[in-house]
Amino acid sequence: MASVFLYHVVGDLTVGKPEMVEFYETETVESAIRAIGESTECGIPVWRKRSTPNLPGFVENSEMRQHRFVGILNSLDIVAFLAKSECLQEEKAMKIPVSEVVSPNNTLLKQVDPGTRLIDALEMMKQGVRRLLVPKSVVWRGMSKRFSILYNGKWLKNNENSSSSNGLATDSTNRPTTSMTSSPDKFCCLSREDVIRFLIGVLGALAPLPLTSISTLGIINLEYNFIEASLPAIEATRRPPCDPSAIAVLEQTENEQQFRIIGEISASKLWKCDYLAAAWALANLYAGQFVMGVEDNMSTRSFNDFLQTSFPGGEQNGITAAKAKKFSSRSIGFNPTSPTRLSIGRSMYRGRSAPLTCKTSSSLAAVMAQMLSHRATHVWVTEADSDDVLVGVVGYGEILNAVTKQPSAFVTSNRPYEGFGNENQS
Repeated sequence: MASVFLYHVVGDLTVGKPEMVEFYETETVESAIRAIGESTECGIPVWRKRSTPNLPGFVENSEMRQHRFVGILNSLDIVAFLAKSECLQEEKAMKIPVSEVVSPNNTLLKQVDPGTRLIDALEMMKQGVRRLLVPKSVVWRGMSKRFSILYNGKWLKNNENSSSSNGLATDSTNRPTTSMTSSPDKFCCLSREDVIRFLIGVLGALAPLPLTSISTLGIINLEYNFIEASLPAIEATRRPPCDPSAIAVLEQTENEQQFRIIGEISASKLWKCDYLAAAWALANLYAGQFVMGVEDNMSTRSFNDFLQTSFPGGEQNGITAAKAKKFSSRSIGFNPTSPTRLSIGRSMYRGRSAPLTCKTSSSLAAVMAQMLSHRATHVWVTEADSDDVLVGVVGYGEILNAVTKQPSAFVTSNRPYEGFGNENQS
């Protein structure tokens, strides 16, 4: 484990972070869509309003604040909610409070002090915490000169006590030197993406891990959710919750013994999409058709434009509804093919919705760079000699496990990956 995690503290990563504005569970789905577009990790923390009046001098403690935290709402949650038949046929769906959409999970956020060691913060995230709530400091001075900075951009003098009046160096401990003045009701939110961005800046201190392949590190997650391209896309919403919030869309190879990834239905891909169009498509198209059209398009449409049409295959699927007045799949980037020809060729599925992939031989640094450059929460892993035969996935959790492991824990493995992801068991 690199010493950089022992010498740095959480406050070093929050320098320049904006103040968090609480998003309440009484806000509408429409407001949540706007907020998610400006968020990190494709989701926003949702809060309950304070039950106590804002009395002069009243300061909310950490336990009270933790109790008010509801959970994290992401783009896939909203699209899945809007894809329900009762929502597709109801224009007021966008005005529904997010309390009816968000899945309550009070363990996804934890409040910590700016002086918390970085290694301790990473351990929290490895245990499932996705956001760290950090008091906003008016003045913060960390251990290193690089991060000893005022929020207004002026550098502080770092008193390292490196010399005394007699010219002799004073004894220093391994604990970081910290100094701060906190504002009681102002916080910033630290995400796992912020941690990965920090790691990219200290790759030298992590050597030799950054240049080691992810297969050697043993961090490829074989337990991922998937759906076959020939199934209705709405089936993806019935997969068990997972991290990352993503479902691979697969089709069998010609020998029918392997599966290749042709796309994904995920919070990352839906982050800045046209939510109404994506909801219509999720409810009406097959998974293979759906992944051809997810694109970054924040155009404004009403539900009248996306009333649910008959599902491909007609009444035999038990899903029928009124036909939309005007709908062109090409208007949202879709180019669906006949359901009976879903395996006509992988090139038909590629494009703006192509999944982000790497190989088992890819280095840890390369995977981290991919995730940051694409603002993605994960990267799908394919075989070393194939561009699309899926092996597993690497997300934030796997990276944090890799950088905090002891070097002796890494064992080179040349065995083929035989694991396969999680198909719906419900």
